[in-house]
Amino acid sequence: MSAADLAAYAGRALAGHRLRSLLSLLGVSVGIAAVILLTALGEGARRYVVDQFAQIGSSFVAVLPGKTDTTGAMPGVGGVPNDLTLEDTRALERALPQVDLIAPFVVATDEVAWRDRRRQVMVLGVTAEFAELRRLSLARGRFLPATELGRGGSLAVLGDRLARELFGNGDPIGAAVRIGGRRCRVIGVLAPRGQQLGMNMDDVVLVPVATGMRMFNRSSLFRIVIDVGPEGDVEAVKARALEVLVERHGEEDVTLITEAAVVDSLSAILDALTLAVAAIAAISLAVAGIGILNVLLVAVSERTAEIGLLRAVGASRRQVLACFLTEAVLLSGLGGAVGLAAGAAGVRILVGIWPALPAAPPAWAIAAAVVLSLAVGATFGWLPARRAAALDPVRALSGR
Repeated sequence: MSAADLAAYAGRALAGHRLRSLLSLLGVSVGIAAVILLTALGEGARRYVVDQFAQIGSSFVAVLPGKTDTTGAMPGVGGVPNDLTLEDTRALERALPQVDLIAPFVVATDEVAWRDRRRQVMVLGVTAEFAELRRLSLARGRFLPATELGRGGSLAVLGDRLARELFGNGDPIGAAVRIGGRRCRVIGVLAPRGQQLGMNMDDVVLVPVATGMRMFNRSSLFRIVIDVGPEGDVEAVKARALEVLVERHGEEDVTLITEAAVVDSLSAILDALTLAVAAIAAISLAVAGIGILNVLLVAVSERTAEIGLLRAVGASRRQVLACFLTEAVLLSGLGGAVGLAAGAAGVRILVGIWPALPAAPPAWAIAAAVVLSLAVGATFGWLPARRAAALDPVRALSGR
């Protein structure tokens, strides 16, 4: 019996019990579609993180106040021995003349108001270098001027959406907005940028870093970011920056993080989550396999006489085994193909709804889905196939 004959026989047998076959096929399809969709989500999240850093371009070193210790606490949680100050920034600028730029900043959430309109938004205290660091451009006006770090005027640059919500079609340049309890003159509006490294740059207010520290009553910076540049030695810059800060503070009370370390850590976490959700989705394949097992066990009991006839006309036990095993594999294989198509359609719909998320199933997930669907059929079809092959031909012909 050739492979084509086996496939044709198995196809006719499955078509003879359409409803049962369809339900089993649906179970496999749902499992495969879930694997494809969930792994595509995980891969999309990983690509999104990498793309966010790629938008900035150069490699960087971020300096955080506080030292991560063996307890696993986040840097800065519970207080720090020494503040991360503007003087530290000046010391780093003197010690690292080879880097592209050094940008200190503070972050807080406060109310921004103009006349009777007000919004609660993220307020960033930054320097002129921040625009280059984040690759920001202006829709109108100008960015914060380059001044002494300790000098901060009452100036503000608004995000695109915030400017539209406060001023409508009016021109905000020159207007005085109230940020918390301080009046600031608007000198610029950012071009639309959207989400960038966890910040919606269309919904922010930028003020000079010294102004921000006074406004928020902060003695310590939130971060100092060192843009090493595409040709810079990140590890050498990191080591030198740590040396400078230890010398100033008298102890190692800061944490330095590189772009590569952040991307690698986030990628590892997202890869682990992707595998975990894929494994959970694969459980539904086991349920579908039990459905195939039941379908074929019922088929064996219903087709006892047919099996006896096959044996009587010369079919060997191995050929009978192959017939029923082919049915199981064909059923699960068709379910896998439908599941792959449904999963791909689901991914396209997802990307259509959230175009910023570059969701796409990884190649290993597609290969694993195909192998799993066929393996489910072969594994759960083995027992019914063996039972059919073990039937005595005389008793089978009598229908017993």
